[in-house]
Amino acid sequence: MTFTVQGGRTIRKRYKEFGELTSFGLGASAGGHGLASSTCSSLTPGKMAGPWTFTLLCGLLATTLIQATLSPTAVLVLGPKVIKEKLTQELKDHNATSILQQLPLLGTIREQPAGGIPVLGSVVNTILKYVIWLKVTTANILQLQVKPSANDKELLVKIPLDMVAGFNTPLVKTIVEFHMETEAQAIVRMDTSASGPTRLVLSDCATSDESLRVQLLHKFSFLVNTLAKEVMNLLVPALPNLVKNQLCPVIKASFNGMYADLLQLVKVPISLSTDRLEFDLLSPAIKGDTIQLYLGAKLLDSQGKVTKWFNNSAASLAVPSLDNAPFSFIVSQDVVKAAVAAMLPPEEFIVLLDSVLPEIARRLKSSIGLINEKAADKLGSTQIVKILTQDTPEFFTDQGHARVAQLIVLEVFASSEALRPLFTLGIEASSEAQFYTKGDELILNLNNISSDRIQLMNSGIGWFQPDVLKNIITEIILSVLLPNQNGKLRSGVPVSVVKALGFEAAESSLTKDGLVLTPASLWKPSSTVSQ
Repeated sequence: MTFTVQGGRTIRKRYKEFGELTSFGLGASAGGHGLASSTCSSLTPGKMAGPWTFTLLCGLLATTLIQATLSPTAVLVLGPKVIKEKLTQELKDHNATSILQQLPLLGTIREQPAGGIPVLGSVVNTILKYVIWLKVTTANILQLQVKPSANDKELLVKIPLDMVAGFNTPLVKTIVEFHMETEAQAIVRMDTSASGPTRLVLSDCATSDESLRVQLLHKFSFLVNTLAKEVMNLLVPALPNLVKNQLCPVIKASFNGMYADLLQLVKVPISLSTDRLEFDLLSPAIKGDTIQLYLGAKLLDSQGKVTKWFNNSAASLAVPSLDNAPFSFIVSQDVVKAAVAAMLPPEEFIVLLDSVLPEIARRLKSSIGLINEKAADKLGSTQIVKILTQDTPEFFTDQGHARVAQLIVLEVFASSEALRPLFTLGIEASSEAQFYTKGDELILNLNNISSDRIQLMNSGIGWFQPDVLKNIITEIILSVLLPNQNGKLRSGVPVSVVKALGFEAAESSLTKDGLVLTPASLWKPSSTVSQ
């Protein structure tokens, strides 16, 4: 099957009389930035309203517009499983266990103040005289926990630490080992300081006194056991300070690295044929045990020029519950609509119907014969059907369902030499739209197509009721237009966030607001950071 495709940009100029059918709205443009200032600058206080009232009204207008601008058009929701996995990986990358193994246990005990009591200092020196070296031999960071804190807008991160330390003493030939357990705790909160945009930060890192345990692993002689207990007693006050001063900066740096990676991840462009879609962070939020990144979006052409912004919608985008999913990516209907439009631009298709679809050509001739026999007789073996898609398709979602509506101009020419069509029809067509995934690619497929309304735009064979041709016209656009559009959509849209968060495949669902992506398979998280 061969189609000749030509540019469709002149279609709207050629068919302005197709007025009623071109009433589909393509959505508001992003304009609105600076609207408050331009509106207020064009107004002057009236006689009845004083300057204070005028200033207040302009302030309220500006606030309203700013809030609308910050309404998200997409939201990336990260559950505790993903947060734990990403932070665990960052701790590995920052060599957190190596930091634990290098804790200066002996030096810290020696430098530890004796509370101003000389006798205690003398006792410590006497104990340490029998310790040749003291260090951590093995270290593990066990499975992290992420929970809501007492403050609903903060997260509590618990990082269990498991270490084995040992010291050498001339009193025994073997190393005296003991087991140390403690837990670092930190708070993730939103930083709204005036120095920059709102961001997530990790703070208040410290150890929990209740979690600290130090136990001797093996029994020795009475003298060695006594020495070991004294060493452990000295470590109890030293270890929390060591963790706070040595490990907490690494934990904070790991969180900052994780957060930076997430911000970089959401900015990865999504390819849409020749165009691309990009997201930017508007603001972060903490809800329950999840991190939510509220995103704005923009559509760019092949030259990198922004053709559409999606940051100023005042409509609220509902964020469905994770329901044990590790993450979800919610994209508003407006953004999905623009993506579909970018992949299905206006086009013109010219079909030699008798050569490509001879059975449909025969039936079309028979149907035209019912309207005008002379016109039907003029149809030759080179009869041509032109299909021109108007503007871009409209995309509509509902709970679990979606459809695509588009405007089509269809012309029938008696032959390839004919300069004027026998007639021109304006068609409102719609298709059921079905999303499915293949790995981390999102694919849209248009199922079936219906001619919801047909209007006779002009005719060279006399006036007729266009619904007479409804069945055959539907078959033509079903056979010509639908395969071409599905061919464009079949390349799919790569969703990099899926694999970047550790999953091989995604699955999609529809809400009344838009599209929701969640992982289709679970990974096995690395529960510990070991050394």
